[in-house]
Amino acid sequence: TIFLGSGTTVLEAARALHGRKLTVITNSLAVVNALAGADATAIICLGGILRTSELSFIGHLTEQALSELRADKVLIGTRAISLEHGLTHDYLPETVTDRAVLKMGSEIIVLADHSKFGRAATVLLAPLDRIHILVTDDQTPPDFVGAVTARGITVIQA
Repeated sequence: TIFLGSGTTVLEAARALHGRKLTVITNSLAVVNALAGADATAIICLGGILRTSELSFIGHLTEQALSELRADKVLIGTRAISLEHGLTHDYLPETVTDRAVLKMGSEIIVLADHSKFGRAATVLLAPLDRIHILVTDDQTPPDFVGAVTARGITVIQA
């Protein structure tokens, strides 16, 4: 059982998982559409308030559903990642929902391209040590990769 969040990077992961035998929990309308029709994949779609810019469901109803679910792995994106400030977002209501997402998973996997590193947005999502695996591209600065790895976080450059 995995949770797939919203955002373009996580959507690409969803497309790569299409047709695999697994259970996907998501608050992303785009992820639901990407996985729809794959008989092997069971989809649990969370409701709530639709954030049209992200096509994601957020808010109290989403968080209530999340509190009753568990996932082996959580795959999420983030607006910015900083060694000092951790994972940050720029929209508080989505951040509150994403904090509930982080509580439901045994293993937290953050998907982020190189443009997200060394930056901080307005709202703290979680400290960097909350994540287990960071998946990024080969343009991520080597010094940042080294600093994250030194904190015990596995970095996968794809």
